[in-house]
Amino acid sequence: MSLAVEILGRVDETAVPVKLPLAADAVRTGFPSPADDYLERELDLVEHLIPHPSATYYVRGKGDSMQGLGIYDNDLLIVDRSLEPRPGHVLIVSVDGEMTCKQLGRIGSRPYLLAANDAYPPIPLHGHDCEVWGVVTHNVHALVPGSSQ
Repeated sequence: MSLAVEILGRVDETAVPVKLPLAADAVRTGFPSPADDYLERELDLVEHLIPHPSATYYVRGKGDSMQGLGIYDNDLLIVDRSLEPRPGHVLIVSVDGEMTCKQLGRIGSRPYLLAANDAYPPIPLHGHDCEVWGVVTHNVHALVPGSSQ
């Protein structure tokens, strides 16, 4: 199945920021090192992930066509409508009235929407009614099964 999207809603700009503790040191993904006993500061994830709240919304990805870029079925995508789409960006696009999530690319001199799964063919933009709904800026997916809805 292609990666379709389900629009969840816009960023609530009136919500009270939720500050979470941020450790002073980065966590190594290789050989473990001793953790520090102090926090650097607090971090508001909305402030950190969403520079343009009035132009940002959330969608839920459905399908497997973007797995090669680390976007999996049921992932939460953060989409910014204020960004200009560029080759390499992952976009939310309406193609002939059907919403999809694909990477903007070129084949030869023509623009295409590209899946990140070889089971799905490129979609030429020429000859289709396409409307860009925004650029995917972040992807949130659970590492523990069942920990997100």
